[in-house]
Amino acid sequence: MTRYLISFNDGAMDHIPAEEVPDVGKAAHAVIQEAVNAGVFVFGTGLERQQASVVATDGMVTDGPYPETKEVIGGFVVVDVASRDEALAWAAKIADACRCAQEVRELLPDPEMDAMLRQAGRRW
Repeated sequence: MTRYLISFNDGAMDHIPAEEVPDVGKAAHAVIQEAVNAGVFVFGTGLERQQASVVATDGMVTDGPYPETKEVIGGFVVVDVASRDEALAWAAKIADACRCAQEVRELLPDPEMDAMLRQAGRRW
């Protein structure tokens, strides 16, 4: 199985009228429940709309993202599926529920991290 990041940009849902937001939330949670039931959901959440902090290799903290950054992630879901086509199908369901386009990217496999998590009794 391969993990995919399905994400949308901050502000992508700003077009949704306030009175429709609860319905969008219900639809999004229904898709997530479907993914959980299918055994493909790994993790997901929305991100608080706030300025990020950037921590450099020397530990110095600065504000970010930088002004030239046009887009930042507003929310994401990680799924563990057999193919890119399956990830795209989940992204389509999420896009429909959230009423906004979704970006899909394959995550790099990390067998060592997976082994560490299994040893700790956790799953990623």
